Amino acid sequence: MNLTVVVDDDILKLARIRAIRENTSVNAVVREYLAAYAGSGRSRAIACEQLLALSRSSHSGRGDARWTRDDLHER
Repeated sequence: MNLTVVVDDDILKLARIRAIRENTSVNAVVREYLAAYAGSGRSRAIACEQLLALSRSSHSGRGDARWTRDDLHER
């Protein structure tokens, strides 16, 4: 099914640039958003896949920090 959406030219240009950086397309981003918005059963799987991809690409870490349960849950 096709859908026509009117989007400001500047917004669409920025969206296309971001989509290229993320190796996707504006069409794919809108499709995934609509699936999540509609409550598609795929939305949870997509969210998990995106979270795992972000985790793999992240360069963050905790360093040498070590915490105990009491440190994390001040009582």
